[in-house]
Amino acid sequence: MTPSIELLYPSVDRKQVPNVDMYTTESPRSARLSEALVEPFSGQSANLNHPEAVKKFSFGKLLKQLGPAFLVSIGYLDPGNWATDIEGGSRFGYELLWVLALSNMMGVLLQTLASRLGIVTKRHLAEMCRLEYPTWCCRLLWLFAELAIVATDLAEVIGTAIGLNLVFRIPLLVGVLITMLDTFILLIVQSYGMRRFEYLIFIFLAIISSCFVLELLFSKPSVTGILMGFIPRLRHDSIYIAIGMIGATVMPHNLFLHSKLVQDRVVDRHIAVLRNQCFYNLVDSVIALNAALFINCSILIVAAASFWRRGIDVTTLQKAHELLHTIDSKLWGIELAPLLFGIALIAAGQSSTLCGTLAGQFVMEGFLDMHVSPLFQRLLSRSLAIIPSCVVILLFGDEGSYQLLIFSQVVLSLQLPFAIIPVIRFTGSVTKMGKFANSFLVNTMAWLAACLCIGLNSLLVFDSLIDGIHSSCSLCRFFEIAVGVPLYVLLQVLLLWLTFREESSIPQVSYHQTVIDDENNNEQELLQSSSPSNHHVQLYVPSEETTTSKNELE
Repeated sequence: MTPSIELLYPSVDRKQVPNVDMYTTESPRSARLSEALVEPFSGQSANLNHPEAVKKFSFGKLLKQLGPAFLVSIGYLDPGNWATDIEGGSRFGYELLWVLALSNMMGVLLQTLASRLGIVTKRHLAEMCRLEYPTWCCRLLWLFAELAIVATDLAEVIGTAIGLNLVFRIPLLVGVLITMLDTFILLIVQSYGMRRFEYLIFIFLAIISSCFVLELLFSKPSVTGILMGFIPRLRHDSIYIAIGMIGATVMPHNLFLHSKLVQDRVVDRHIAVLRNQCFYNLVDSVIALNAALFINCSILIVAAASFWRRGIDVTTLQKAHELLHTIDSKLWGIELAPLLFGIALIAAGQSSTLCGTLAGQFVMEGFLDMHVSPLFQRLLSRSLAIIPSCVVILLFGDEGSYQLLIFSQVVLSLQLPFAIIPVIRFTGSVTKMGKFANSFLVNTMAWLAACLCIGLNSLLVFDSLIDGIHSSCSLCRFFEIAVGVPLYVLLQVLLLWLTFREESSIPQVSYHQTVIDDENNNEQELLQSSSPSNHHVQLYVPSEETTTSKNELE
């Protein structure tokens, strides 16, 4: 027998209660969906006497909340970004600065949505996908996410190896093999706690930032050129690099990572606390990602000022390092510009690989619902990255490794929509997010970002298809038409299905708030919880015909 809604929730208007029918099931998929029981109704009002509701902003609390977005921002500075930024700057000057600014705005928006999902639902993106989608879809999304992580790891392996080569003259192939050792660095750092892990990332970020502040001073860029670079314009031959920049900046695995990291900061499930938590996280994201934007813009500006201005087309990171010797940056007989370049590259590669490991662990655990050893996950993804790196270095040398860096970023961009669309669908759902669901404006901006990403990807595929058709290689033409086109069409069908699929009706939001009974001046606290261990859950919905007490329900 279920209770009367007026008895349990006196201040709630029945018209505002979601229309959810009695639900009982024993199917495996429905059991996953039934983990969350009840969401708070939209007519409830928060207890304004809660200390977090009264104290709107605290600088001290903000400092304590800083961290997750900085870990995510390191992914915006991996060696793949360096390759796309340097190629963009050396070939097109300052023209593509607007692409970096646009991708950063997309990043702030999407990372904020991903983190809000984790804060409000207590589940990260991979877990939400597992609960929401059928098994076949979860497996596909997991494969795409793992592909993105391997592509990221590929960039980190090559970037770190190049950095070691530039600073210590270690051969590239040996440097690639040395990167296997950083698998154990993460395990050592993690043993000291996540906060110390964040401190280490702060140090890496400070090193990279300091290096490029000095590089900017040495290169003496054109201020007018920089300002003109933020005016949107796109040439046909710059599409590939522009898409690589977006893929290098808004990285799919960062959405999974951010939605998990923020959960450690939530200590109270009260709605007022969660609201403040979302605000602090927004500030964290804005500060961290704009710091990453500054560094990315600095890399492109240094490349434009040092190479494009002199008509030099840079095809490898090694060549960029070598050409930096021509800049007047001597101090005590040491050429600082190339040295700082190499140090920053090593720092970027190492910090990115640490965060990529965490993301890989969360992705596998969330999608497959299984505990994964960080060591196993790290060795697996690193092995998948090292093998193609070694093959490319042996066959094509420095230039081949540089092009592989750029290709890895394009792969990330092609995979990005499969992470963006679930984030937008989940955070725009009142059923899953309650009062924290996206507003119309935020939803519109998020979908515009998704459409832009998908549109640029389609443009790249179409451009590649035209090149393949006109290719003199008959095998290339066959592969483009017989394999590439059908595969891309199938992926677009999957994206459409993810976009327009009807969402599950099982609420998954989890927080509590105080409802005020205006007539009796009583306060009743509503608690929402989930029961992951119970696989045969009945969802009780208040009805008009039945009455009982709150204690009987519990």
